[in-house]
Amino acid sequence: MTTFDDRENAFESKYAHDAEMAFKAAARRNKALGAWAAGLLGLTGDAVGAYQMAVITADFEEDGDEDVVRKLVKDLDGKATEAEIRAQMVAIMREVKAKMVSEG
Repeated sequence: MTTFDDRENAFESKYAHDAEMAFKAAARRNKALGAWAAGLLGLTGDAVGAYQMAVITADFEEDGDEDVVRKLVKDLDGKATEAEIRAQMVAIMREVKAKMVSEG
């Protein structure tokens, strides 16, 4: 193999790894966000896990975070504003990324 082929393979591997890490980070964020929202909704026990899965699943409707935001705004009507939801998403994502980095 040439050096160019090696570099191309390295870039492809890095892209695949970065995409996988971004997917895992979003799923972890959504799970934590679901737990936060479940607390605001007064859910307990198995209902919390079911709600977390509903938030994770909502993220598959379209690219980006807008599908999750829409779900939470609708579900948390009056319990949290859209701005609060978005701020919580950012804060949780920061925590998730820091934890993923520390895990290696």
